[in-house]
Amino acid sequence: MDNYIEQFTIYLKLERGVAENTLVNYLYDLEKLQQFLGDENDFLKVQETDIRNFIYFLADFLAPATQARILSSLNHFYSFLILQTLIENNPVTFIELPKQAQKLPIVLSVHEIDLLLSCINFNTLEGVRNDAIIETMYSCGLRVSEVISLKLSDLFFDEGFIKVNGKGSKQRFVPIASSAIKKINHYVKNIRTQIKIKQEAEDVLFLNRRGAQLTRAMIFTILKDLAKLSGINKNISPHTLRHSFATHLLENGADLRSIQLMLGHESITTTEVYLHLDRQKLKQEVEKFHPWNNK
Repeated sequence: MDNYIEQFTIYLKLERGVAENTLVNYLYDLEKLQQFLGDENDFLKVQETDIRNFIYFLADFLAPATQARILSSLNHFYSFLILQTLIENNPVTFIELPKQAQKLPIVLSVHEIDLLLSCINFNTLEGVRNDAIIETMYSCGLRVSEVISLKLSDLFFDEGFIKVNGKGSKQRFVPIASSAIKKINHYVKNIRTQIKIKQEAEDVLFLNRRGAQLTRAMIFTILKDLAKLSGINKNISPHTLRHSFATHLLENGADLRSIQLMLGHESITTTEVYLHLDRQKLKQEVEKFHPWNNK
């Protein structure tokens, strides 16, 4: 059994190019199934009823979203076994995903983003850097992992684009606003030059005070501190800026396919959550301003 698990791992790494965290999740989910089945059971002998019983078991202590992720992992695994002619049928094929209540993402208004930026202390080196980071994330809709890994060699300002290294090592080119270009150039020329940069971080754009690449946790802290100073009573995170980017584009007339490409979503269905946000806002506007609603 270990042999085809090993083959599946190689397949995910080399042919699918999945990220390390995704790979760990796949293998962890297979381990959960093996624990449920018992050591005497073989993955190759698993039937649809076994998978159903496994999901019923998980439902007692795991959220629907986690159950759905595990089913997705198992589906990829058994599809791989079919490709290897080790089995004929995928036992996951006809199992429905657990129903999930759609949780709409938290979004900041343009005024709230301006408010965040207004609370930055520009008398510090970190303040100028933080201003450039937030402007870049909001201007380009970047994930936190994408902004901390952004490199000087990824900046194509003459063309008005940056190269982004997204999930699964997939690259995309994203337009960048002139305001973000201006702030990045100011940071690079006047702040970054004052830092003693570590050798491994020479091409990294945004650095900490010790000249190393910033961590994800540091970006979270920066935003949480600014939210507290600004008085914004929302549970915001770096992803909030990404959600705000997409929502504001949609509100101003951008088409969903363009937003999908800029965000680097593999499926258009992932991007469609912003349609729900847009409809929710329209509903609120009708409820607020329609004359009959004031009766």
